[in-house]
Amino acid sequence: MNKKIKLSFLVMIVFLLMSGFQSISSKPRDLYRVYLKGKSLGLIESKKELEDYIDQQQDQIKKKYHVNKVYVPTDLDIEKETTFDQGVKTAEEIYEEIKDISPFTISGYVIKLKGLDTKTTDGKTIKGTTQKIYVLDKKVFTNSIEKTVKSFIDETDYNNYANDTQPEIEDVGTYIVNIYIKNKITIKKDLIPVDKKIYQTEEELSKYLLFGTTKKQKMYTIQVGDTISDVAFNNKISVQEFLIANPDLQDENTLLSPGQKVTLGVLKPQFSVVEQDTVSFYEEKNYSTETQYDNDKYVGWSEVIQQGVKGENLVTQEVLKVNGVVESRTPLNTETIKEPVNEIIVKGGKQSGYYGYGSPLPYGGAWGWPATCASISSPFGWRWGSFHDGTDIAGCGYGSNIFAAQAGTVVVSEKKYGNYPGGYGDNGEYIVIDHHNGYYSLYAHMCPGCRAVSVGDYVEKGQVIGGMGMTGAATGVHVHFAIWYGFPYRGGTVLNAMQFY
Repeated sequence: MNKKIKLSFLVMIVFLLMSGFQSISSKPRDLYRVYLKGKSLGLIESKKELEDYIDQQQDQIKKKYHVNKVYVPTDLDIEKETTFDQGVKTAEEIYEEIKDISPFTISGYVIKLKGLDTKTTDGKTIKGTTQKIYVLDKKVFTNSIEKTVKSFIDETDYNNYANDTQPEIEDVGTYIVNIYIKNKITIKKDLIPVDKKIYQTEEELSKYLLFGTTKKQKMYTIQVGDTISDVAFNNKISVQEFLIANPDLQDENTLLSPGQKVTLGVLKPQFSVVEQDTVSFYEEKNYSTETQYDNDKYVGWSEVIQQGVKGENLVTQEVLKVNGVVESRTPLNTETIKEPVNEIIVKGGKQSGYYGYGSPLPYGGAWGWPATCASISSPFGWRWGSFHDGTDIAGCGYGSNIFAAQAGTVVVSEKKYGNYPGGYGDNGEYIVIDHHNGYYSLYAHMCPGCRAVSVGDYVEKGQVIGGMGMTGAATGVHVHFAIWYGFPYRGGTVLNAMQFY
């Protein structure tokens, strides 16, 4: 081997031995290892130096969110490490590696809004979705919550409840027993990544909590002759939704001006506001109809020989509302103020013709009320983006009588649970009556085993046909009452039953 090569080789070995000896013999020192998403980026001299450098570089974030300090990403970890390693990086080098990978953070509040579980008609539980809401100021959230609650509850009533200044019910009226949010809400101070949606104003967050979006809602220009109820119905929302979206309008009877701009947002509340009320009111007490028969007259002839006169009850109920919509009515007390006078009617008893389904029987007389109480829990029309094709009557009590609204032949007496074709949906135990004048009436959600008539039975107006319940898609005890022109869901047209009273 060449002497020069031998000498170079020996010098290199000596250098390597000296380097290794130097590294092993040097004193270890405290450094900081930086991890991003669990991967090491290297060592730095000072944790504070990196944090300060990041803060100094983020003027844009500070201006956007009106904050004084910006923090490291949530998935960045800085751990102290005692090591011999001399390969130390600068704060600037680490910053350049992370700035386009993970978002920096600012101090704020993380609100967890727990979703509510729901049940399908076959009893399966659908887990509610928990969502996170981010704010910089806790008051933005608390004030937005209160503002949203007041969208569903009259502000004066809410303030009287909150300040414990509600007047007691002397005769009739409403007393709020309790107001609460059904969802579990937790608030925690934390660092928020700036790529999250961060609500900075009450107006923006209130809009989200009410509509489920911050996008601009659909607007409508009032035309000559428009009423609130017409505009709401034509745009597939309820009157209540319309008034909530337009808080400057007092009630359904507020006059609209041509050219006026209104909001047509469909409500999608992000939490459930529960209002528990005690309500007292006067209610008409229906009279009974006594029927006598004259066999010298044909069926279809009738004559009233004593007019019925309605009585009056003082009714007290517990009313449960969720986001302003009545979910249930529970009777607490009923006091008779005036007894009714029964109607007496004489009908022809002489048979002529066929009385089965579809037969054109002669007919006359007003429609009778189908329940023992008159409290409407949900009217006919649009609500929460879907069409409610009937009138829900509640507050009479489980198993209370349901009456035929007119004389006719029972053409349906069955139960439907689940998504049946043809539109019957979740009627539960229900009955349909053909009134032989083109009109049909439908009575849904009866209690199990409460249907008192069968297909083919001829029933009189006011005859008991079943009992009130909550079978099918029902959240509380009520009867879903509907009047159709033509057979329900088979080419017929559903009508607002209240137009017949």
